[in-house]
Amino acid sequence: MPLLDPTFWQDGPTLTGGTAPVAEPATGQTLATLDLASPADVAEAAVRAEAAQRDWAQAPYTERAAVLRRAGDLFAEHAAELRDWLVRESGSVPGKADFELHVAAQECYEAAALASRPAGQVLPSASPRLSFTRRVPVGVVGVVAPFNVPLVLAVRSVAPALALGNAVLLKPDRRTAVSGGLALAAVLAAAGLPAGLLHVLPGDAGTGAAVVADPRVRVVSFTGSTRAGRAVGELAGRHLKRAHLELGGNSALVVLHDADVEAAVAQASWGSFFHQGQICMTAGRHLVHASLYDEYVERLAARAEALAVGDPYREQVHLGPLIDRAQVERVHALVEASTAQGAKLVAGGTHRELFYRPTVLAAVADDTPAYAEEVFGPVAPVRSFTTEEEAVALASAGPYGLALGIVTPDVARGLDLAQRIPTGIVHVNDQTVEDEAVAPFGGVGASGNGARFGGEANLDAFTELRWTTARTAPAGHPF
Repeated sequence: MPLLDPTFWQDGPTLTGGTAPVAEPATGQTLATLDLASPADVAEAAVRAEAAQRDWAQAPYTERAAVLRRAGDLFAEHAAELRDWLVRESGSVPGKADFELHVAAQECYEAAALASRPAGQVLPSASPRLSFTRRVPVGVVGVVAPFNVPLVLAVRSVAPALALGNAVLLKPDRRTAVSGGLALAAVLAAAGLPAGLLHVLPGDAGTGAAVVADPRVRVVSFTGSTRAGRAVGELAGRHLKRAHLELGGNSALVVLHDADVEAAVAQASWGSFFHQGQICMTAGRHLVHASLYDEYVERLAARAEALAVGDPYREQVHLGPLIDRAQVERVHALVEASTAQGAKLVAGGTHRELFYRPTVLAAVADDTPAYAEEVFGPVAPVRSFTTEEEAVALASAGPYGLALGIVTPDVARGLDLAQRIPTGIVHVNDQTVEDEAVAPFGGVGASGNGARFGGEANLDAFTELRWTTARTAPAGHPF
């Protein structure tokens, strides 16, 4: 029996924000019709979530953990159905969809383990009393997730928040609301999650703002663009609530003079072209030692030309479509503006409908648009450096600080270089696109506010630390 029967998303309360088609980017075909949430729906969901959360927080940790473990199992049991949705709705190639399903399951298993983590510490006290801290659920968590890795970027907040005793309002991107919202809800419902704890509320920016501003939502987890993240942070601050912001990036891949060029290019191709470059960690700036530069550009261009681009559901391809027409137009405008300013187009730079060819740009400068900005498309700008100090300066330049890759056979040199470049994530002898459920994830600068998701970082994200004291008899005071 399908997990995502078309009637599934019609079983809950009726949403009043109108309807929207769920479109397949590769063909334009309508896969389903989606009900959208209005701000009034958000308020109603928050009331129901707050009521359900009280009992859930009091449930034995074993009960919460069992639901999350079962959810992890269900991702494997329904992999074929969920894979098809990821491929068709988000434009993922099957391998990327399989990776998402694997990580989603791992996120659930890791979240299950959080439920039984020590809840606090016994503290010393200058008074004759028991003094201790205790982690308590925040109550209702708002999660706003993007389109590019829709399942993972929703479940990585939803699963730990639920495991730690919270309820969740999830606002997925309306373009991927099935694989990034309704699929997760279906898995958790089948796993035994009590009703009222997870509310999927697809909609526009107004819906997201309502989630952030609702007084019952105490913590917000947002993943998306830096521009939108600033607005979320400002709104959350106005309402005195925590906002964990995981934002954009323009990550550097640094290839040192002693690197093997072919090995470096193999890393670079994946880092820039995986999922059509629609990854916040994408290698957006290739910094290559001058002695290797010409060979690197030639080999990267050859790899780009050899990659197949097409419909990932019906063809065997390396890259699928970009998410929509607006994204294609943005990517192409950045490429054209870059060549107009003197960048050399070595490969790609063309598109058919939503299918954009993997693109390599050489001879870029500080102000080359596709180098200076986050492209969110399959574009690899390459520039050279001559000294490590110059590489550090180039990699450190710009507002972002999400991921960093360094390629060199001298691991100690790579780690030393990484120490001098501000970033939230570093990979020596690997490209920039990596994710594991056990690892803290997040950036600095315009890539986020220092918040982290993953592993023990989730304890800080989705609980409050409460100080408690207890005496055997009432204390005496001067008055």
